[in-house]
Amino acid sequence: MARKGSDVRPVVRLRSTAGTGSVYVTRKNRRNDPDRLVLRKYDARVRRHVDFREER
Repeated sequence: MARKGSDVRPVVRLRSTAGTGSVYVTRKNRRNDPDRLVLRKYDARVRRHVDFREER
């Protein structure tokens, strides 16, 4: 079954704020988190934890 464009849990890409171009791919619940998602994750290129922001 294919996913709809208005799915409750869409796939989002999280891009590193360190400017390295690193990306995490995850799902988010649109009802609980209507704003852009920001998670603190590990960026292997700078070897530390940085903020990853949702891109559209």
